[in-house]
Amino acid sequence: MTVIPFHLAAPIRDKEEARLFYRDRLGCAVGREAENWIDFDFFGHQVSLHVCREPETQATNEVDGKQVPVRHFGAVLPWERWHVLKDRLAAAGTDFVIEPYIRFEGEPGEQATMFFLDPSGNALEFKSFKDPERLYAT
Repeated sequence: MTVIPFHLAAPIRDKEEARLFYRDRLGCAVGREAENWIDFDFFGHQVSLHVCREPETQATNEVDGKQVPVRHFGAVLPWERWHVLKDRLAAAGTDFVIEPYIRFEGEPGEQATMFFLDPSGNALEFKSFKDPERLYAT
């Protein structure tokens, strides 16, 4: 499968706060920026974060007995890279919305997942599949 980078825009409260989080905590390279927005290389995809002072609400849906933020984005990482990120986030004291855990353990769709918020309250999910070929399996 050839992956074509996607572009996603999301609101932030503060550009410098976002820079520190996405660059330093997640390891994303900074791209172009202007006074009210900043781009990041988000694991091979372009994420543009725009300063927005209006508060947003966050709805949730129950999945596996956990309240998953409906509006969220993230990346699917290789298994080992997901674990390295999980350990880095835990060491940094990240307050997980949903603690890292393994879904469907021992089944064909086995996957690791975790949810946390950026400093502006955007929900992020990072996941990884034990067998990457099962990403879209039903």
